[in-house]
Amino acid sequence: MKIATYNVNGLRPRISQYGSLRKLLDSLDSDIICFQETKLSRQELRADVVSADGYESFFSCTRSLQKGRTGYSGVATFCKVQSAFSSNEVALPIDAEEGFAGVLENSRGFANTKHDCLAGVEGLEGFDRDELLKIDSEGRCIITDHGHFVLFNIYGPRATCDDAERIEFKLSFYKILQKRWESLMLKGRRIIVVGDFNIAPSAIDRFRSWFRSLLVESGGLFTDVFRAKNPERTGAYTCWSTNTGGEVFNFGSRIDLIISAGSCLHETKDLEGHNFFSCHVKECDILTQFKRWKPGATPRCLKTSTLVLFGFVLVTDILALRVCVSHMNCYRWKGGKNNKLEGSDHAPVFMSLREIPDIQQHNTPSLSTRYCPQVRGCQQTLVSMLSRRQSTEEVKAHEQSSASLDEEIGVQDCDQRAKRPILDSNETGFVLDEFLTPSSLVQADEVLEEDKCSQGSSNSSQLSLRSFFHSSSTTNNDVKSSSAALPFEHASNSVGGCEPEIVKESEFNNIVPDQSQCESDACNSSQTDKSKIALLEWQRIQQFMQNSIPVCKGHSEQCVSRVVKKAGPTFGRRFYVCARAEGPASNPEANCGFFKWADSRSKHKQGK
Repeated sequence: MKIATYNVNGLRPRISQYGSLRKLLDSLDSDIICFQETKLSRQELRADVVSADGYESFFSCTRSLQKGRTGYSGVATFCKVQSAFSSNEVALPIDAEEGFAGVLENSRGFANTKHDCLAGVEGLEGFDRDELLKIDSEGRCIITDHGHFVLFNIYGPRATCDDAERIEFKLSFYKILQKRWESLMLKGRRIIVVGDFNIAPSAIDRFRSWFRSLLVESGGLFTDVFRAKNPERTGAYTCWSTNTGGEVFNFGSRIDLIISAGSCLHETKDLEGHNFFSCHVKECDILTQFKRWKPGATPRCLKTSTLVLFGFVLVTDILALRVCVSHMNCYRWKGGKNNKLEGSDHAPVFMSLREIPDIQQHNTPSLSTRYCPQVRGCQQTLVSMLSRRQSTEEVKAHEQSSASLDEEIGVQDCDQRAKRPILDSNETGFVLDEFLTPSSLVQADEVLEEDKCSQGSSNSSQLSLRSFFHSSSTTNNDVKSSSAALPFEHASNSVGGCEPEIVKESEFNNIVPDQSQCESDACNSSQTDKSKIALLEWQRIQQFMQNSIPVCKGHSEQCVSRVVKKAGPTFGRRFYVCARAEGPASNPEANCGFFKWADSRSKHKQGK
């Protein structure tokens, strides 16, 4: 028997990535699959995201109406079974519960049936009901009873060091959860807990004291299954920062865990050394093949929107440049700008069990989504049927768009690509000189001008690369007059007098090709003039970049600019950091830790 846990960072994106829910589940090759951070509301529990042939599913969605918490978190447990009824399979649970405090309405099933609880709310009598309801309302736990063991699928709260309210919530979450575990173990039940704990258990994984107190080596009852099976392995991470490119140098944390407690299933279970872990856990490992960053990958924008020749990028049209610039922001950390990171920022963890016998025949618990009104067939409402059809069409549309990614951008799909997000103005810092050179500017103009001449002067939809750096109102061909049209905004309070900001979407939409200028450039300019203009244009861009952005001391490379987003006296302030991916301090190729404020106001505050 095999159990896998995976923080999918949005279930819909992962389904789209694999083509269908069934393909996603099959890729994990497990009997029980636990997902965290599904980011689905109860209204979104439709067939395309909850139902797959051969699997029974159990979901917990956030019920909180708190701002920023709707459509947030969420967990789901999928069980691979041959039969949903009269089954003796261990993978199919005999009971299931949403949450762990026992206070949610219909927490035992969609049919609102009455039957014996797993453990009720024993041990939680001293807690306020409103506190319990708040804990369970964020969709962070699904409990399934598999006869031989009770499985907890959890998504632990995240709390930053300066957020006192969320720290208190997190403490309450684990305090109440621990009470539920203790209540079950007093009844002699075996427990397996899997999921994203948002807590690392030991010093080698960024130690957290509360979690370590649960473990056997500290006098607790639980075993950290992965560490017990791999006691000396280092660099065994399951989560990497999306902002600093930690995957490049495998610099992350191990917060996706599997722990177990309880006796073994043998008759001689009272003998020394006999427990559930030592007798029934065969293997536990991290599925590193699911990591997003893979050496040698090529970003999608360079495959579809640009033509790469001799290391130079030839932009085929203005929309292609817009898409390419959008992707540059994703690769702002140096090690990953040439790699498309598709997938979750977590890697799955699996555990295989041995000598797990069958259990008595039973049916699927009423909490299964097969009984959910949106997916149970003839009793669907007309609205849910139409919503389900629309969702299926969205997945098909995504598959069709993915199949045509290697084709040139045409007139028909321009509207769809125009909706793709452009660079976030709060996080800039791509290095332009690695994509554009004087020769590539000339070569790009030549390719575009030949194309325009062959199509006739009436075709004005194609812009030369040089004309992109002129504003729509610029008619003067002088190079100096184009400086105001660069896709950057100047700020008087930045280092060097200015700081880069990516052109806004409205500015892209306002760029209209000057037909007379295009015709003049295409048919009347000599090759010598074009080469001089491109060279001057390139020199000016390089000078602008060098004067605006500081270089880091560790690598003498241009930094990236970021903005403080945490509340406090420095909120909204811009600063510069090393552009390279985060890694261990011993690695000279990793981020050197350079930091510099973009203006002097923060320096004054530090001096006070």
